[in-house]
This record gives sequence, C-alpha cells and structure tokens, in this order.
Amino acid sequence: MISRLLTTFLVAACIACSSAAYADLLVEKKTFSSKNFSTVSGETIAEVNVGWEAYGKLNENRDNVILITHFFSGNSHAAGKYTPDDPQPGYWDAIIGPGKAIDTNKYYVISSDTLVNAFPNLPHVVTTGPASINPETGKQYGLDFPVVTIRDFVNVQHALLQSLGIKKLHAVVGASMGSLQAIEWAAAYPDMVERMVSVIGAGAMDAWTITALEHWARPIRLDPNWNGGDYYSGQAPLAGVTNSLVMITQQAMHPVAFNAMSPAQEVLPKSALESVLNGLPATDFWFGGAAQRAPLADANHILYLVRANQLFVAGHDKDLATGLAQVKAKTLFLPAKNDLLLQPYLAKQAVGILEEQGKQPKYAEIDGTFGHLDGVYNIQSKAEELADFINN
Repeated sequence: MISRLLTTFLVAACIACSSAAYADLLVEKKTFSSKNFSTVSGETIAEVNVGWEAYGKLNENRDNVILITHFFSGNSHAAGKYTPDDPQPGYWDAIIGPGKAIDTNKYYVISSDTLVNAFPNLPHVVTTGPASINPETGKQYGLDFPVVTIRDFVNVQHALLQSLGIKKLHAVVGASMGSLQAIEWAAAYPDMVERMVSVIGAGAMDAWTITALEHWARPIRLDPNWNGGDYYSGQAPLAGVTNSLVMITQQAMHPVAFNAMSPAQEVLPKSALESVLNGLPATDFWFGGAAQRAPLADANHILYLVRANQLFVAGHDKDLATGLAQVKAKTLFLPAKNDLLLQPYLAKQAVGILEEQGKQPKYAEIDGTFGHLDGVYNIQSKAEELADFINN
C-alpha cells in the first residue's frame, strides 16, 4: 500500500549500488483480456483487461514460473525498463533480473496489474474498474462496478496463467497489498503454489488496520466533486485524491525518513502567523507533490482498492486459521521492523497460526528507516535470504 510519490527520488538511490553491475533488462507491457469474469460478490464483469510483463524465459515444462504481485499504488512494472533511456527501472529491479535474487536466467517471472488499479491514467497501466466503460450503458461504470476482493485479483491472475498454459508456480512473491495476493494464492490454489513470500504483509486485516485504511477513503467521499462516484462527465475530485495520497504516503513512511525528506521550517514562520490558511514548508511539499500526481489516479479506483484490502482474510473463509489450513506452500514472511502501516505483528499472527498447524514458516525482519517503504526500497538487504528460499 505504498505511495508512488517518492519513486523517482528513492528507487534510483536505493537500487543503484545493487544494480550497477547488471545490464538493463528491457521489458514490454502486454494485455490479458477475459470475458464474463465472476466476482466473489456474485457479480459478472463483461470484460476484464489487465496489463502484464514477463522477464526471463519459460522452460519446456512451464514450471519455472515466479509470479510477482504488486502493492496498493503500484503496477506490474516490477523490474527492467521499457526503453534504454527510461529514467528508472521497475520497483523491485534490485532483486529481479539476471543473476539477482530472483534470477531471470533460471526463472520466468510474471507480474500483472490488478483490477481497479489506483493509477489507471498512467501510460503503462492496463486495468478494469469503475473508470472503465460499461458495455451495457456505454458510460463509465462508476459505483455500478462490483465490489472486488483480493481473491478476485488472484483469480484474474490465475486466468492469465491458464491462458499461458502454466499450471504450477515455483513461487509467488509480493509486497504490501501484493503480499495479501501472494498468501491468498497459497490458500486459494494450494496445489499450484510451491513457495510463498510475503513482504511487508499480513494474513488478515484487523480493526486498527481497517480504520487506518479508511483514512485513505474518507477525503475522497467528502470532496463535493466526487458526487456519489458520478464525476466522469464533470470535475474529478482531485482535492480528495490529493489528501488521500498524502495520507497514504505518511502512513507508509517512518517519521525518521519522512522528516529527513521534508523541508525545514523556521521557528514561527511569518506567513503561518498571518493566517491559518497559509501553508507550511512540509505541508506545501507533500500536498504539492500529491496534487501533481492526483490526475493520474482515479478516485473511485482508490475507494475500491481500499475496500478490497479492508475485507482481506487469507482464504476468504470464516477465519484466518481456516484459510491458512489450506496452505501447502513453503512460506517466508519478511515484514519491515519499523513498519507503522502493516505492522510486524500482523505477519507474526500468520506465522504463529501456521506453526500451530504443524508447518514451518520462515520469518525475518527488514531493517531500515523508511518504515513500510523498506519493503520496496530496502528489499535488497534480504536478497540472500530470498534467493536461498527460492532456490532451495
């Protein structure tokens, strides 16, 4: 559930040392389409389109596949570049590629966009959601789009893999919302998944986390331009989206990193004393950056993503233990030590239940000062453990 506001600045800084020795991996965005997709809520989506990328080569047995599932405000661009002059590679380029922890000399790595991607207006995102055209009306779905769940995201990915003739996954690896998809894969398709890696993740949402996520939705619904979700022929609720993006960013960061990146504020700045309506250096910086990105997002898509995360429990069964009982895969949990969003106790809860069920989950914490963001920007610190788990 990581904001992309910091991507340009942080990705380049954090992967430079680990990626400098490797040549750029050039990738191509493809589109998967499916008709009459049935959702967990019992509705049908006439046509689903999601983008996907692949790195490496599929072997003859089609069993060297690793699926990467992305975070809340991310997309399928997990590694490599679209062109040699791209300013930055995919978000996990530090660990995906030839000779890296997820070695594309050995594995065929697939990453796909989710339904209701938060940023459908980005040029390389392909997704279906409330902003898509409803074939029955010829207009955007808006809130007529069915509520979707993490299981629905997984089922779309399953259909994608089926179209490629893939029946076995060597591993599923995901960060944040991607970790929810990864563990859901292991619970929903236990005979298909051999290994599951949950990075900065959880087995289920609790009241604290559900309410934290609600803070991302409320500013959008309170924006008058949201208009009950019917804004596609008028003004988009960009003020609400901007506030939501700032909330996402702040919750995803530890105060140490957030403060270090914020501009300094003089004691009792004159403009702030003149009016409560005047901004402050930190707020102008963060809200200004969010406002620039807001047009690339879609308000309804963010609301639907929030709800999918709020509803999550692995296995989508009566409780977490029942869902995890289905898991046959080897599991590795990598929470971030200083995560204030999906706090480590959520991963520990899943680990404890798996151990009670006689399984042997592995657990290690990612250290760092970025908080939740350490799962992306400091993932290379766990490259050795990750490679060992995947290869053995």
